[in-house]
Amino acid sequence: MNSSLLYRVVNSPYIVPFSALLTGLLLWLGWPTKPLAFFLFVGFVPLLYMEKYIVESGSHKSPGYSFFKWSYLAMLLWNAFTTWWVSHSTLPGGIAAVLFNSALMCIPLTAFYFTRKYLGNTIGYISFIVYWIAFEQLHLNWDLSWPWLTLGNGFATLNIWVQWYEYTGFLGGSVWVLVVNVLIFIVVKDYPKQRIELKKLWLPLVLIVVPIVISYAILATYEEKGTPTEVVVVQPNIDPYREKFSGHDNFIPYEEQQRRLISLSEQKITPNTKFVVWPETSLRQDQGYWEEQLHSYQSIQELKDFVQYHPQIELVAGLDSYTFYGDNKNASPTIRHLEGFGYYDSFNSGMHINRKNEIDIYHKSKLVPGVEKLPYPELFKFLGPLAIDLGGTVGSQGSQDTRDVFKHSLNDTLGAAPVICYESIYGEYVSEYVRNGASLIFVITNDGWWSDSPGYKQHLQYATLRAIETRRSVARAANTGISAFINQKGEITDRSEWWVQAALSQTILANTNLTFYTRTGEYIGNSVLWLSLLLFAGTIGSAIINRKKQKPEPKVATRA
Repeated sequence: MNSSLLYRVVNSPYIVPFSALLTGLLLWLGWPTKPLAFFLFVGFVPLLYMEKYIVESGSHKSPGYSFFKWSYLAMLLWNAFTTWWVSHSTLPGGIAAVLFNSALMCIPLTAFYFTRKYLGNTIGYISFIVYWIAFEQLHLNWDLSWPWLTLGNGFATLNIWVQWYEYTGFLGGSVWVLVVNVLIFIVVKDYPKQRIELKKLWLPLVLIVVPIVISYAILATYEEKGTPTEVVVVQPNIDPYREKFSGHDNFIPYEEQQRRLISLSEQKITPNTKFVVWPETSLRQDQGYWEEQLHSYQSIQELKDFVQYHPQIELVAGLDSYTFYGDNKNASPTIRHLEGFGYYDSFNSGMHINRKNEIDIYHKSKLVPGVEKLPYPELFKFLGPLAIDLGGTVGSQGSQDTRDVFKHSLNDTLGAAPVICYESIYGEYVSEYVRNGASLIFVITNDGWWSDSPGYKQHLQYATLRAIETRRSVARAANTGISAFINQKGEITDRSEWWVQAALSQTILANTNLTFYTRTGEYIGNSVLWLSLLLFAGTIGSAIINRKKQKPEPKVATRA
């Protein structure tokens, strides 16, 4: 063993940078769309080994800084290898996103370092799991939210391993990954002083295998439920950089874009079709659609005629919309003002036209930071020039507090969740639609911003996890990405090709039953978030006590 390459590496002065590089590489290898999720179970082992070496070797003058520095390199590599495609939209914005998210990931790692230092190994390694899950939960809910690399998403390509997400949500997968990493590290942490005894790996191996066996058992016994519902999804394939928006060199007039959508839809509509689904921002015009006047637009009237012409269909489509507030400057936190006009809001919306010619509007509410929403504008106004195009609408957008469901007017058990683009990577958020009566999930998106890269493929795969968590069938309409149908087991049952015009039709099941995760929400993340605060408070308290103990006693002067 002493002559092995591993032994030489561990005993070399390069063990720290090697560990950082290896962590970044392993986490990237385990990420979708590669079916190599097993690497996630060992991805953090080199990083934990690196932390132990830095602390115990005595070769680093400032161990805390050294750990932060090399951890940042590991996270930077993981982010860069996995989400480099963001730069297809804007290079400065893509670079900023990778650099900033890598820094955020170092916060739970640094907290773990100090907790282990002051509270010991047992609590320290437990805190590693707790702090990371707490970070993922926070990253789902604050203004700087970018949960693309939530560890539980890593099983999207191998979702046959995580059918139990209907009980835990995707944070259950994050816990699984972290616990196994810590247990494997405990086995190898004393190498090369002690030989690695493979028999001690039985516990982490059991913790890997048992959830997979349970998942296969669930998959084998689960029977899809619900009302058969024929849905048509349309992919118009309009290039967002050159064709979709006015001002582009090859701009396709909005009227012609709408005609293409109708024409593609009619290729698949049958007398049994209940819903036709069009992508994000598929409906647009130069002056925008003012919600107070929707029924007056000629293009909207054409869509009403289209719906009435086909028995039983109702239309769900993406829409750029505006709401006018007049002189009410307090109407919205995202309000805009135009001199001589008044106050208004801009929305990335979903629109539903039903059989009664009624129109429902839902405003996208999980907005992309730096794209549709400027996070904490008082602090980050200077980041405006780095905005990244990841959706159909760019600029500060309005939102709404509730998750509205589009109910079919002929059967109110057919409720569709209008999940717009980025919203589909949020488990609890999508569950809110289901709790509000959604028996189907419609994902409307515009993935052409990411070019032919892993980005749009990962986005599609993440939707399979939402299907498992909620046990809802998913119909996905993409402008230029991949349109698809996903069943309640997370299986992609039909899909379009990349960058082609397409229309797909399938009869899917509208399920009204609620899973445990749907009923309870993100109970893992919320519980761990509170636990992390207790651990951090204990760390601070222990650090203060430790410092007081080390402080020398003042000398008392004695009289000669």
